[in-house]
Order: sequence, then structure tokens, then C-alpha cells
Amino acid sequence: MKRMISALIALLFFFMIVTVLNSDSSDSMGIPRYGEVKLSERVSAKYIEKSVNGNEDEINFGITADAETGSANMVTSIVVNYRSFDTLGEVTVLFISATGVGLILGGGRKRVGSAISVSPVVKIASRVIAPLLMVLGIYVFVHGHLTPGGGFPGGAIIAAGFLLLVAVDDEKRASKGLKILEGTMGLLYVLIGIAGLLISGSFLKNFLPTGVVGELFSAGIIPVVYSVIGLKVGAELSGIVDDFISEGGDEA
Repeated sequence: MKRMISALIALLFFFMIVTVLNSDSSDSMGIPRYGEVKLSERVSAKYIEKSVNGNEDEINFGITADAETGSANMVTSIVVNYRSFDTLGEVTVLFISATGVGLILGGGRKRVGSAISVSPVVKIASRVIAPLLMVLGIYVFVHGHLTPGGGFPGGAIIAAGFLLLVAVDDEKRASKGLKILEGTMGLLYVLIGIAGLLISGSFLKNFLPTGVVGELFSAGIIPVVYSVIGLKVGAELSGIVDDFISEGGDEA
């Protein structure tokens, strides 16, 4: 009986999906056929033109001031401004994943040594390259509103620098301050959202001047949010690396 009911429910969903996919493009309840979408009527076009709130003025790089988002990078406009709530959810997913790794692998105070001997030349080169990688990561998320990049890739680059250090040094461990930094940045992200709610009326809505499109100090809260995400992601991924190189026992 249960199998029959499950089969009927599956068939019902199947016919619902087929009906929606085959619906006419003029039907507002259906999905337009491939190639028949009028992009000018979609919200995606308004994201690009920064006209969600009705502003139809032309946007010019380096000239336009006080635009709706002020971000020259249109992807950033969507990810950290129009749909920043989604990004907060993604950050939460990463936090839960890092917590899971910590529960399964973390807790060990002893550093796991490498079975491969690393030459002094590689060690010295890695100690030079790793700080440069971390600076690059900071650059990527600070300029995320101007060029391709943002908090997630910037944080991943920072963690790559830490991974390089632990790969060549059997005594290297993550600082305990990373956990504090990770939690502080997560809390700060939420506080920025609450500030937007109190000042502008919506959670995570921009409440700072958007400046001139293309300038470093522009785009309102976007550079702030990206910096928060970059530091949080860098700390979380570095913590995951540290969990993988630790084991139980006394600290080495």
C-alpha cells in the first residue's frame, strides 16, 4: 500500500513538472520556452542596470555617483547586495561544514608529521610565498566590488597560504585566535544585517553612501561585507586544514 501511494505521489509530481515545462510562454504561471524569455522584463536585467528601485539613469564607470549599489562588478552587486541574504546562508553552510569537520577530526593537540622530507630550499621559498598569498587574498576580497573576486575566493587564497606553511613545517599549527576571528566575523555579518534593518528598513540592506562606480571607496556596505566574509572563510578553511593535521595525544 505504501509503495502504491509513493508511486502515485511520484507520478503526480512528474505530471506537474511536465505540465509546467510545456506551458505556454504567455502563461504567467508557466516557464517560458527556451529562447522566448524577454530579458528586459526580468529582474536580472534590473540587477545589471541597477534599476530595481526604479532608477532608469544610465550607469557610467568612473562617473555615475550614488547608483543603486555602486559596485562596478555586477556579480558582486547581486551576491552581496540584492541577494546578500543568500550569501549569509552560504556562509552558514560553510560554518556548519567546518564545525562537522572539527567534531569528527578536531580536538587533537598533537601535530601529525609528514612522511616526506622537505628540503630547506622549499621551506624557505614557502615561507616567502605564503605571506604573499595571504596579501593577495586580502586584495581579492577588498577589491571584490571592482574586479572579479570576493570574500569566498579571497578567504580560500588566505587558507592556501596557511596550507603551504603547514605542508613544509611539521610543527606549524593554526593560531587559537582563528576561532575567535571566525566567530567574530560571523557575528559582525549578522550585525551589519541588523543595522540595515534598523536604518534602511530591510535586513542587510545598504545604509552607507555608494560613491562613484569604479572607485575603491564605493559600493556602500559591499566592501565591508566582503572583508568580513573573506576573513571568516580564511579562518574557517585554515581551521579545517589544522583539524586534518592534528590527532589525539599530548601537544608536540
